Amino acid sequence: MTPRTLSNNIRRFCIVNASPAVVKKYSRFFKEGYDAYGLTKEKFECKAAMLLREEVVDLPLVLHAAQLLLKSGKYEETSFAIHLLKNFTDRFTRSTFSAVEQWFARGIINWAHADIMAIDIISYFLVNRIVPLEEVAAWTAVERKYQRRCVPVSMIKMLGATSDFNSLFQHIEPLMEDKDREVQQGVGWFLREAWKLRRRDTEKFLLKWKDRGARLIYQYATEKMTAAERKKFRRENTTRTH
Repeated sequence: MTPRTLSNNIRRFCIVNASPAVVKKYSRFFKEGYDAYGLTKEKFECKAAMLLREEVVDLPLVLHAAQLLLKSGKYEETSFAIHLLKNFTDRFTRSTFSAVEQWFARGIINWAHADIMAIDIISYFLVNRIVPLEEVAAWTAVERKYQRRCVPVSMIKMLGATSDFNSLFQHIEPLMEDKDREVQQGVGWFLREAWKLRRRDTEKFLLKWKDRGARLIYQYATEKMTAAERKKFRRENTTRTH
């Protein structure tokens, strides 16, 4: 099977099983648009399982087919690429990371795909020390907001593997004043999870940034706190907004 054969196989399946009703159901979760065929969860999972049973479907094939799938912009085609990739994590290498890194330029264009990439793919490279955290943290400087969002979200799984939260916090500092809502949500999510595990360290970091950090970050980060606990993170200069 060639990359084009695999991508065409997936595309034909999506076209045959398209459902406008499913597109309408999920489009409300994507404010920037939802270009999808409308596959049901059951049909998607059934097709993915069928493809993975094919002995010829391996990591190199998936990586090459992904280049064709992601550029279409169709939600499910990118979803298939990510789902297939997840099944070969035990074969990930540094060169795999380099290939996957290019996906953000080709077609990771919504929060859902960014989060799956961060939690199931990028975090695997980090937790298993295939690439250093500094290499992912460098994404804080890229223009693509969903790639920036992946930095804090991919670090969530690292929270349970280290007691040195301060080193993790250092890597999200460039994002504390990020102007994009999706990035702010990702940072806030990470800090909320960090607070559950090490409150003192996390609150110290939150206090450091409370007068400069985006308010949405604090909304997410303090979500599980009591009203009294949240009070100390209010910004002193309330005239500044993000």
